[in-house]
Amino acid sequence: MSSPQDFDLARSYPRFTTSFRIQHAVMALSFLVLTVTGLPQKYIYLNSHFLDDVIELLGGIEAVRLQHRIAATVLMLVTVYHLVEVAYRVLVCRAGLSMMPRFQDTVDAWRRIRYNLGLVAEPPRADRFAWEEKLEYWSLVWGTVIMIVTGFMLWNPIATARFLDGQFLPAAQVVHGGEALLAILAVMVWHFYAVHLRQWNRSMFTGGLSEHEMEEEHPLELERIKAGTTDPDLDPRERERRRGWFLPVAGVVTAVLLAGIYWFVTFEQTAIITLPAP
Repeated sequence: MSSPQDFDLARSYPRFTTSFRIQHAVMALSFLVLTVTGLPQKYIYLNSHFLDDVIELLGGIEAVRLQHRIAATVLMLVTVYHLVEVAYRVLVCRAGLSMMPRFQDTVDAWRRIRYNLGLVAEPPRADRFAWEEKLEYWSLVWGTVIMIVTGFMLWNPIATARFLDGQFLPAAQVVHGGEALLAILAVMVWHFYAVHLRQWNRSMFTGGLSEHEMEEEHPLELERIKAGTTDPDLDPRERERRRGWFLPVAGVVTAVLLAGIYWFVTFEQTAIITLPAP
């Protein structure tokens, strides 16, 4: 393996645009608020003085519920923005589907396990996104869908009970809380270790990686960049043509999704207020 002295330490290879980094920051902030306001509600029956203090510090249970719902709404809004931007990059800019799972990811995952056990000498060589990053991304997608569906059921319990049997509400509560706990543990253990402890990855803050970091984390992509075999730039006229039909379609889809979020948060006015214990 090459040493840092063999690389151009001054050169930076782009990884994430400013837009993606802002999305990551907003999502991380909303996730943090959801965690702080969600865990005390999930474990409120433990009669923990610590959780009671957290709820009081945040303004009481009604304020905690409001903050949780605001953070959930922000998460849904940034998800809509992310979907539109990804569609733009794929359909207009013709960006490659580098985040899509492939059979090679299974091979790389198995090689990583064998490498961690000392059975092979070299770890798998990643391209634009490693198998761990793809697993995290699609876990986020799957988890967000589950949280939105179960969150709607818990946010609108009377309407839910009109269309589904009563046992669906406690089931939604269990699934919502369990998926939230799984997401929190995944971020605290897997993501924090892989990005901040194993090797400090600054690309989500700076937007790029050095040549040495690319060689360590994404050697196959670095080879393609140096060989000039990356995706070629789209002809400007073709890009404008694609933009011409994409923007109105995306505008309609975005309007529908935003209307769906508004419908989500205003579907039911549940007159259930938690009163303080006498």
